[in-house]
Amino acid sequence: MTDNTRPNDAVPLSEATTSSSPLVPRASTWLVWGLFLLAAGLLAATTAGGYEPTVPGPFAVDGLTALMWAVVAFFSGIVHSYSRRYMAGDERVEGFFARVLGFTLAVMTMAAADHLALFVAAWLAMGLLMASLIGHDREWNQARAAAGLARRYFVASSGLLAVAAAILAWTTGATTVTGVLEAVDGIPTTAALAAAGCLVLAAMIQSALLPFHRWLLSSMTAPTPASALMHAGFVNAGGVLLTRFAPVFADRIGVMSAIVAVGAVSALAGQAMLLVQSDVKRTLGTSTVAQMGFMILQAGLGFFAAAITHLVLHGFYKAYLFLSSGAAVEQTAPTGSYGDGRGLPALAVAGLTAVGGGALFAALTGKGITFDGGVALTFDSGLVLTLVVVLTTLHATRDVLRRTKLSPIVRLAATPLVVLSAIGVYGLLFEAISTVLADVPMYSAPTELTVVHGAVAALFVAGYAVTDLGWHRSSRRLYVTLLNLSQPNPDTVLTRTEDYDDA
Repeated sequence: MTDNTRPNDAVPLSEATTSSSPLVPRASTWLVWGLFLLAAGLLAATTAGGYEPTVPGPFAVDGLTALMWAVVAFFSGIVHSYSRRYMAGDERVEGFFARVLGFTLAVMTMAAADHLALFVAAWLAMGLLMASLIGHDREWNQARAAAGLARRYFVASSGLLAVAAAILAWTTGATTVTGVLEAVDGIPTTAALAAAGCLVLAAMIQSALLPFHRWLLSSMTAPTPASALMHAGFVNAGGVLLTRFAPVFADRIGVMSAIVAVGAVSALAGQAMLLVQSDVKRTLGTSTVAQMGFMILQAGLGFFAAAITHLVLHGFYKAYLFLSSGAAVEQTAPTGSYGDGRGLPALAVAGLTAVGGGALFAALTGKGITFDGGVALTFDSGLVLTLVVVLTTLHATRDVLRRTKLSPIVRLAATPLVVLSAIGVYGLLFEAISTVLADVPMYSAPTELTVVHGAVAALFVAGYAVTDLGWHRSSRRLYVTLLNLSQPNPDTVLTRTEDYDDA
């Protein structure tokens, strides 16, 4: 899809970056970067210096709050700076920047909200502001339709969250998140399951998991900076929600297994849908569905710190891809020669690298193994997380071996070093974020293995084999199914040549 940038044509590029630009874009950009500096200082103080801030009123600041403040403010700062040039000349540029700033403040409020009503209100405000950004061009019928669709999903998500908050407040007598978590042991089983179900559904809608992914794939009418903010920040809120309320359901194996299942389905389906896309932004959209599935899967495994690590890394990666998506049109054809990655040496290197990546991750994080009296496997959900790392390492290694233009010997020697270094950095970052979240209740709660975990592991292995061997290309029925599954709402799609004239 093409972003609506019609007004930009009327303004010379040199005028877009002068000091005569409107006040709101300049002021909001400086304000957001100032918030980032403050948030980064708070994060450093809370982790390195042991500082425990006390905030009056309906707020509570912990490691998760400080981390999310820093990450969200940074992403917003990047989007603000990028938009100063991208949105120059747009007739609604001040409104755009005001909504982006408002969205940033709403997310930061949600991350710090302790009162249940404030948490729900901030969650709703996030959705309404993002829907408004999706429909930025009010004269574009498709943009209005996409905004309306997204708004309905977000209101539903907020309604589910409100129901969960009401149940928790009624059964515990507390009106704050901390109060609810302190009294969680006294919640009746039926009420706890009902609240957990509402929380999981709210997270699924916000993170665009199947079958609630249509709003995300229909949101391509949003200006590219808004898309970057959406994919780098907004959809990640589901992981934050589950982490914040983890004590409500983390000790209930049935709920955790259900979260694993819905996360795995979205991860596999999103990755499969990605294979049949033909345009840049929808490819990124289906990729986000898959990545959010992985994030929710990690929460279901009981490793909430891993989910937060995933959303941080995904945010950086997806923000970069969206803000640089325009450069993709220049790459009309591949140049040079690439390896096929299917020779016996390449297969051996990929296999050994995958095993090494899994072992390195397990050694750095202790997931799937224990060092008490020697090295031994721990038969809990950590094994599934380590398996995911092994398959990810195998896929990355095979992909690099196929794409690189280096000579075969250099390719086979250098690829493991690059991939294993990346796994090492991920493991260290995971441990660092685990340290930041040490004061968050139940940030790590591995579960016992169940039939669901075994089925998910088998599906991931089978899915990788089908994709790597190219079997998905031989089934027309599968291709059509995936194409239909990834279609946006028809009212949000440009179908006539005339509709592109002003887009």
